[in-house]
Amino acid sequence: MGCLRRPVRGRFATRMVKLMDHLLHRLQRIGAQHLMVEAAAVLSPEQRSTAYAVAAEIMRSDGHLQADERNILDNLATVLELDAALAEQILSVMNLLHADISR
Repeated sequence: MGCLRRPVRGRFATRMVKLMDHLLHRLQRIGAQHLMVEAAAVLSPEQRSTAYAVAAEIMRSDGHLQADERNILDNLATVLELDAALAEQILSVMNLLHADISR
């Protein structure tokens, strides 16, 4: 994003803030489960696996998954209709990526 000219960067940041505000209000209004279902309905299969990988990365980045984090990821995989083997493969990659902080 460093190569974008200043006016373009400003508009992008403004749009991102508006998007995040909108999502936060929806989350507060309808809850996380419903928001996940809505998101899953509009994502392609590739986007669904990427969304799961991003969620796994965020949850795994501070150490081993806690039981509640694992439950959230299991639920997310179900909502995203991911194959269980793919979800486990993604978690295995996260374990490799974060191996140094797990010791």
